[in-house]
Amino acid sequence: ADIGFTSTTVPKMLVNIQTQSKVIAYTGCITQIYFVLLFAELDNFLLAVMAYDRFVVICDPLHYTVIMNPWLCGLLLLGSWTVSVLHALLQIFMALQLSFCTDLEIPHFFCELNQVVQIACSENFLNDLVVYFAPVLLATGSLTGILYSYSKIVSTIHGMSSAQGRSKAFSTCASHLSVVSLFYGTGLGVYVGSARVHSSHSTAAASVMYTVV
Repeated sequence: ADIGFTSTTVPKMLVNIQTQSKVIAYTGCITQIYFVLLFAELDNFLLAVMAYDRFVVICDPLHYTVIMNPWLCGLLLLGSWTVSVLHALLQIFMALQLSFCTDLEIPHFFCELNQVVQIACSENFLNDLVVYFAPVLLATGSLTGILYSYSKIVSTIHGMSSAQGRSKAFSTCASHLSVVSLFYGTGLGVYVGSARVHSSHSTAAASVMYTVV
């Protein structure tokens, strides 16, 4: 998912830097939007699944292999892919309804959907609602699951009598927590912030964090 997400934007960005040209065809822009949405949403759900995995391994370690069996793991993965594909298709369908004027310039280093919607000539309340509400709703849902899992993890760690056990439990979650903070902090910041204020530099900088870093 991460390789796909990064490969959707970085190669074109590097070509733009090398050729000193920022032109992208309409079909290329739409294609880029689709795959950015697909892999971003897949990352979103997989981070929630990983949080649940850590919740089970720390809070109920004796039943871990029973609960996180191959069937459940496959089901969670299939569900993540299915919702991600459907969401990306919905957003692309809404984007295709937009009309654009000539000589457009996106104040960004790749075709991000909310930036494209902002420069469209047509006004469409439903488009705006879907573009801003759906990603935030899905991200908030996954983030709620992550926060719930970690609230239980913290409670379990707090009840451990062994300092070594607490340290081991924390180290199990540290890398996941850092990725969650980076991904959701910058991702939600771009979508929520761009709805309120036009700041191409800060938006692009935040996008670099969650697409590249």
